[in-house]
Amino acid sequence: MTQEKFWLTQLDADEKSTLVGCFAGYGLDGMDFMVYSFVLPSLILLWHIGKGQAGLLGTSALVLSSVGGWIAGLAADRFGRVRILQVTIIWFAVFTFLSGFAQNFGQLLVFSGLQGLGMGGEWAVGSVLIGETIRAKYRGRAVGTVQSGWAIGWAFAAIFYAIFFKLLSPDHAWRAMFWVGLVPAALAIFVRRHVPESALYAKSKATTSKGNFLQIFSPAILRVTALASLSAVGAQGGYYAINTWLPLYLNSRGLSVTHTASYLIVIIGGSFAGYLTSAHLADRIGRRRTLILFPSGAVIAVLLYTVLPISDGATLILGFPLGFFTSGTFSPMGAFFTELFPTAMRGSGQGFAYNFGRGVGSIFPAVVGYLSVSLQLGRAIALCSASAYLLMVIAVLMLPET
Repeated sequence: MTQEKFWLTQLDADEKSTLVGCFAGYGLDGMDFMVYSFVLPSLILLWHIGKGQAGLLGTSALVLSSVGGWIAGLAADRFGRVRILQVTIIWFAVFTFLSGFAQNFGQLLVFSGLQGLGMGGEWAVGSVLIGETIRAKYRGRAVGTVQSGWAIGWAFAAIFYAIFFKLLSPDHAWRAMFWVGLVPAALAIFVRRHVPESALYAKSKATTSKGNFLQIFSPAILRVTALASLSAVGAQGGYYAINTWLPLYLNSRGLSVTHTASYLIVIIGGSFAGYLTSAHLADRIGRRRTLILFPSGAVIAVLLYTVLPISDGATLILGFPLGFFTSGTFSPMGAFFTELFPTAMRGSGQGFAYNFGRGVGSIFPAVVGYLSVSLQLGRAIALCSASAYLLMVIAVLMLPET
């Protein structure tokens, strides 16, 4: 019996270039966004803002990222996947950089929202591009591998956090975290030169009339649009409810900056493993089963991590399954959504569903902040995150396997 070759070696040149471009884009997207979770403790002290206001910074980026995803999805159906991908990468890089110059809460709120427009657009377009370019046999693994780029970006943010806050004063360190966010702009050059347009999109463009965004709300596809959107609400709400507040939660346990970064690296390691494991399972056992398994595990991991009175050692160990299950919920979603929507409306449908989830899910970090006024922060996180993941399980159960 011959041994099956590693799937990455089976991809052709166009598939590999697209995979590299989308992986790097999503990784740098993750680095730029996760900066907010690292700077929140410093901003609370330096600007004397409450946890509710701090939560609004993450929420504003996520709300406008949902708008950005809808707009980019529409634009990708009309003007092409690759062209719009370049625009979104440059957009979120520039506004992340400008966030480092904010002088007060109001200015940073505006910059974070504008950054979110590009962030939401990048996922919507990149996910469609990779889903259409990679053949069905490897699509789940490829989309999941792109999703794992978020963990790599998050890891870089954690490394910069440890370095900057050790070498610089807090007032300069948080600004440096945002200034590094300009780096992704260079990726647009690679995308322009090496990433080809989706052949499936080009063929559809030549043989069909221009799509109408409202088609995703037609009776034939409305149920899919609604349930896909609810599943995205659960995935995004659950993820951001806990990860936006993780550094502050760990700080509240008395951990220093260095120790907090160490604990987060364990979570990020679990996150990376979760992305890749879930991606392979999506091709092996199906998108739907995987999308039920991982949020179910996330509910258990979140409750153990934030509610039980566990030691610092147990917290460190439980960080791996926490990252594993919360991140693994995302890997099959891109392939699943790509296969749920027809080609002519795929950018619009996938962009709307995922970013509707991001928009509604963005409320969860702010709710955690306001609930923590009357509840312990860990319990507020657990309540919001577990509820969101249960919603995801229910929605996926009502969708078909693809």
